[in-house]
Amino acid sequence: MREGLIPHKITTIARLTTTQDRARALTEALAEVFDPENSAVAAFEQKDASWLVEIYFADAPDRKAVADLVALVADKATARALRFDALAAKDWVASSLEGLKPIRAGRFLVHGAHDRKSVLANDIGIEIEASLAFGTGHHGTTRGCLFALDSIIKQGRPASVLDVGTGTGVLAIAAAKTLRREIVAGDIDPTAIEVARENASRNGVASRLRFYCAPGLRHPLAAKPASFDLILANILAAPLARLSPALARALSSKGKLVVSGLLESDVALALAAFSRKGLHLERRYLLEGWATLVLS
Repeated sequence: MREGLIPHKITTIARLTTTQDRARALTEALAEVFDPENSAVAAFEQKDASWLVEIYFADAPDRKAVADLVALVADKATARALRFDALAAKDWVASSLEGLKPIRAGRFLVHGAHDRKSVLANDIGIEIEASLAFGTGHHGTTRGCLFALDSIIKQGRPASVLDVGTGTGVLAIAAAKTLRREIVAGDIDPTAIEVARENASRNGVASRLRFYCAPGLRHPLAAKPASFDLILANILAAPLARLSPALARALSSKGKLVVSGLLESDVALALAAFSRKGLHLERRYLLEGWATLVLS
């Protein structure tokens, strides 16, 4: 889960390990307190089932104040586990790249420039560098969407595709490379759009992608009733619920909607929101505690 946009520069990262419930509470509460233009809060499940909470700051924070907030939301023991790392800009990029190995999801292989040799003859290689936008392919939400996309394309070739909350553009690029046709992709963050454009060029599909910068589907490229045979929306549970009417309206009569950014505990609420719009579960993927749903 993630609240807020990763700042364009990062001077400090605060980290702590805790339980899933406390990670969720901290992510939601701290995002309400900190300036969303200069900070972001994220939480990730780890291999031992614990959760890592990370708080990104553009400017050096008052560490005592941050610890006091953590203690208020969780408890003093959790606050004492908080660790701060000061980073230069180049250190942030380097730390983002550390340990990022190629990730396979069906026919797709997401990799960095340093791992181009890992792409095999039948792979659909997608080159994505760690960056200030969300989506290197390593998170369970992105992988779940790639698995879903691979399966859907094997069943048929959607004529029109929309990627809402494109981040680095990884899903839109995957669709463009496989379908070889125009894909519409949007994000609320102009930095994400800039990164996605660069990645589209890096992957040789810039001419097939039409980007827009706007909230949700609030753009002429996306706000087209019953126009998309496939819509991808890898965001978060609350925004998905708010966007459910617009997503359902943009989907063609036989189209498929792939949504992610959901914890397993969010699935019932998401299904309820979309069922009210006439969309029902066709398939579910569960990776690293994150759910990806295919609805039709």
